[in-house]
Amino acid sequence: MITIKNKDAIYKMGRAGQLLAGIFNELIPLIVPGISTFEIDAFVEKRLRDNGLLSKMKGYMGYKHVSCVSINDEVVHGVPHRDSVLKNGDIVKVDVCASWKGYSADMARVFFVGDVKEEVRRLVAVGQSSLEKGIAQARAGNYLTDISAAIQKEVEANGFGVVRDFAGHGIGKQMHEDPEILNYGVPGKGPLLKPGMTFALEPMVTMGHYDVYVAKDGWTVRTVDTSMAVHVEDTVLITNNEPVVLTRLREGI
Repeated sequence: MITIKNKDAIYKMGRAGQLLAGIFNELIPLIVPGISTFEIDAFVEKRLRDNGLLSKMKGYMGYKHVSCVSINDEVVHGVPHRDSVLKNGDIVKVDVCASWKGYSADMARVFFVGDVKEEVRRLVAVGQSSLEKGIAQARAGNYLTDISAAIQKEVEANGFGVVRDFAGHGIGKQMHEDPEILNYGVPGKGPLLKPGMTFALEPMVTMGHYDVYVAKDGWTVRTVDTSMAVHVEDTVLITNNEPVVLTRLREGI
């Protein structure tokens, strides 16, 4: 069942999203060649604590960190390690879900490490534009798969792959709530979107084929063909008007 959030829940999710977005801004100067993914996670953990946010990742199914940090061909769920050190030309995806007073926000961003190839920058740009296309369909009166179809169309029109094995999701008190939101599909299917629904939309885009596998650590998802991958995510509120992205800094929250 898809839960409809009341004003109090929406306020708390919005506050969580704004605080989280602020922490992501603080990561920009931190992510440079030579830093480890463990250090990135430690920074995020401290800043979550400083901002009164509770990690929804740490402890989830035994996971030991507050973030997932995925490099290059790692699509999602990369586990932070001291010996996983960023180098020039890498792209790194940081994914964090945290709650404020019991309600959650989930977001992921891609960061460039030093000088990144133009073809990789284009991949990242298309990942972001596919998220924007999905958000644009997150409006009352549309159907759930209108979001999915818009993401897929944008990605494949630009010659990239859409990961099938993982998806976006509803969000609220829990990190993962109904419904599952695929990044591919035909429009006009699934539940009708209504004001008060909140979704975590998260395109996962590959430079090569979309096949992926889970590495030996049981978490990290990588492309089978070792091609570069992008993961971006925002928490979005369905309203009577335009969709509201809760995980982007704005006034009034």
